[in-house]
Amino acid sequence: MPGLYFEQFEVGQHFQHAVHRTVTETDNVLFSTLTMNPAAIHLDAEYCKSMPFGQPLVNSIFTLGLLVGLSVYDTTHGTTLGNLGWEEVKFPKPVFVGDTLRAETKVVAKRESQSRQDSGILTFEHRAFNQRNEEVASCKRAALMMKRPAP
Repeated sequence: MPGLYFEQFEVGQHFQHAVHRTVTETDNVLFSTLTMNPAAIHLDAEYCKSMPFGQPLVNSIFTLGLLVGLSVYDTTHGTTLGNLGWEEVKFPKPVFVGDTLRAETKVVAKRESQSRQDSGILTFEHRAFNQRNEEVASCKRAALMMKRPAP
């Protein structure tokens, strides 16, 4: 299991995730329709020609999910018990079909769980960048993490 246990994280620890992902039109259309978001800004190329960006915007919730997903292999794969919340979610630049995203993560807080002896709570700061190194998304995410099993 590549994920790290609660004890293996330290505040200030930084990860540059090796997995990158190019966003496809299929990603955007399927995600938007599966989540019942019929907004023309995501699905109607003709409509978008008259909008400021001239092309469909990738659904921001897909971008948020991809940002967190790109972080999983290095951090929480198999060791997270659940997400507790997201804060300070930002999308400073739009994401378009064909953009390739990469992610970075920093551990910004760590504390013992008050209700569970087998786990602790970490706060991660995730940031996504496109192929031009422009920041396109960021968030802080609280995760309930497993502690290392007793020997």
